[in-house]
Amino acid sequence: MTDPAVAGPLIVQSDKTLLLEVDHEQADEARKAIAPFAELERSPEHIHTYRLTPLGLWNARAAGHDAEQVVDTLLAYSRYAVPHALLVDVAETMARYGRLRLDKHPVHGLVLSSTDRAVLEEVIRAKKVAGMLGDRLDADSVVVHPSERGNLKQALLKLGWPAEDLAGYVDGEAHAIDLVEDGWSLRPYQKEAAESFWHGGSGVVVLPCGAGKTIVGAAAMAHARATTLILVTNTVAARQWKHELVRRTSLTEDEIGEYSGSVKEVRPVTIATYQVMTTRRKGVYSHLELLDARDWGLVVYDEVHLLPAPIFRMTANLQARRRLGLTATLVREDGREGDVFSLIGPKRYDAPWKDIESQGWIAPADCVEVRVTLPEGERIAYATAEPEERYRLASCTFAKTRIAERLVEQHRGEPTLVIGQYLDQLDELADHLGAPVIKGSTTVRERERLFEGFRSGEIDLLVVSKVANFSVDLPEAAVAIQVSGSFGSRQEEAQRLGRLLRPKAGGGTARFYAVVSRDTVDADFAQNRQRFLAEQGYAYRIVDAEDV
Repeated sequence: MTDPAVAGPLIVQSDKTLLLEVDHEQADEARKAIAPFAELERSPEHIHTYRLTPLGLWNARAAGHDAEQVVDTLLAYSRYAVPHALLVDVAETMARYGRLRLDKHPVHGLVLSSTDRAVLEEVIRAKKVAGMLGDRLDADSVVVHPSERGNLKQALLKLGWPAEDLAGYVDGEAHAIDLVEDGWSLRPYQKEAAESFWHGGSGVVVLPCGAGKTIVGAAAMAHARATTLILVTNTVAARQWKHELVRRTSLTEDEIGEYSGSVKEVRPVTIATYQVMTTRRKGVYSHLELLDARDWGLVVYDEVHLLPAPIFRMTANLQARRRLGLTATLVREDGREGDVFSLIGPKRYDAPWKDIESQGWIAPADCVEVRVTLPEGERIAYATAEPEERYRLASCTFAKTRIAERLVEQHRGEPTLVIGQYLDQLDELADHLGAPVIKGSTTVRERERLFEGFRSGEIDLLVVSKVANFSVDLPEAAVAIQVSGSFGSRQEEAQRLGRLLRPKAGGGTARFYAVVSRDTVDADFAQNRQRFLAEQGYAYRIVDAEDV
């Protein structure tokens, strides 16, 4: 507990920001105490900035923390008097969660009830919930159409009255699944993450890339011991999940089906790609029938921060199934974190990247931004281009190809990925570097062959497009050179660094280079891309291209 004689490490401000002095002797203790309810915004060298948001406070409430605990924590660690208005606001915001509840009713199925009649009257009259509710049972409860359970939770969250869902889950079709810890064992944080999810019922586990989210998924399946649908980003990821499940659990290959563009197998454990699930023919999502093909006991969403809109809509109908979201970052550039909260569930476990690094489970990383200057002719072309063309011009300058060649030469013999967004640029890089390229048009078989060659050491240099951003297991990768990306996407930057974070033999450091054109929108986007990693404690060194 804090020493009253020591001035606290936290400055609590009336704009709902919390400033944490990193070098303070109680900083670690305070960080752990505020992590359940405060969202980390920035973490440069000396002062880390957190923010109190309604979603963060409701997440904490859903995880079992109450306002009294939050207030006590702020008072215990604050260096100065905590603004009274902020404490009142915290208590009132958290009190909004749970005043509305979804319950099972023995006769009417699903019921929305309230401990505060005025709140129920308010939401019943809201246009957003019109059509989702049935008959009024009494002054404090109203029937909910079972198919609207997810949509109603979404609508109530947007109205500022998040409902506590106590309606429970169906067990689904039983299927024996056990972990087989042969020569390995669950890491402490993996065990804690799986248990936090299971006790909560549904929700999201946030772990850094390389920290073993697939194994957390396997541990959750062992808790559920039921048929499981796993949704993943692509076919390569589906096959890696299958490989890991066969290796880590009692499941056999025959019990695990792949449901992708090329294969349509429905088995007790079925791994489907988001792409096939969201394929429309004549306006109909024909593959969504997969959801009704079995009585699933668990649905796992890999890379949950990427969920496309049709999967959100589909998930709204799956509220009676246990749902587990796995991700390295809940950052969504479209701001739909609230939909993840209401439809998948609250954040059940979150481990900061630097914490996992300090325990030795992921590699340390050196992040370097290399700044190039556009040649005069390209600067004029950039200056006179239409705004929507400027990022491509700044990203695809040949100056970046020259830097990539130099960096590859410096790290010759180390497993290296050169990563970009634009296909013509990637083809040019592959040509100049004499390296194979993997892009959207590369067949799954060829991708798997090249990835396997990289893992085995037969290939030590690959040029890759965004198809390698997610769910591709390349534990040997030690160097990444990023020449272009999806504009200012923070989660893409995190995923790309994540390709490097598997622990290295001998405890080596990963190297992540972002090659950026100065005085252009490329530099502006780079700043935004780096924000999430800066929040996690990764600092970028900036070097000039001449010094590489």
